Amino acid sequence: MKTNIRRTKAASSLTVAIVALILGWVSLAGCRNQSAQPVGEAAQDSVETAELPTYFTAIDDYLVAELGSQYAKGEYCVPLHMIVGVDESNPDDILVWGDFWVFNYDQVGDTLKTVSGGSHPGLMHVRQVENAFEVTAFDQVEDGSQFLPTAKRIFADKFDAFSTIHSDDQQREQLRNEVLSDYVKKHHLQVSMYQDYGWPAKSLLK
Repeated sequence: MKTNIRRTKAASSLTVAIVALILGWVSLAGCRNQSAQPVGEAAQDSVETAELPTYFTAIDDYLVAELGSQYAKGEYCVPLHMIVGVDESNPDDILVWGDFWVFNYDQVGDTLKTVSGGSHPGLMHVRQVENAFEVTAFDQVEDGSQFLPTAKRIFADKFDAFSTIHSDDQQREQLRNEVLSDYVKKHHLQVSMYQDYGWPAKSLLK
């Protein structure tokens, strides 16, 4: 599923507390799409910061390279994860259900302005390769009339949890603010606000 947000208000978000309570896992990372830092490199920064790679790092790389690249490019690409569930029983096929988002931004003054982005709910298949992880497949919920049947098939007994997460616009926007605030601090950007097309700028968390 691809939900273009360029001309719609991304007026929603998920708080970390609620994500942790309902989902159990929240992961985030970002990338800067410039020649000095290729797509996915900032996601690698998160590996260095955390010291140990996780399958969320692999998902970050996948979102940036495979999904973020499908949209109009920006200076920065920042993925957002709202994880519904994880099954680690098979290390060769770790299953991660979630509502995955990508946002591309340009920096204008002290503001990150949204260029493009969207939602891609579904099921990530991840496997461990030596000391790292890689996404081997992504079962994605389809658009339009196929959204509901494919979402029910992919999320199965997790569908109700997914529906709660996916429909909570207000709390998703709060989580987006938290993710961007952390990203700005981590990458030492001179940024204090972010702005969607056609809407007033919003202050980032201090």
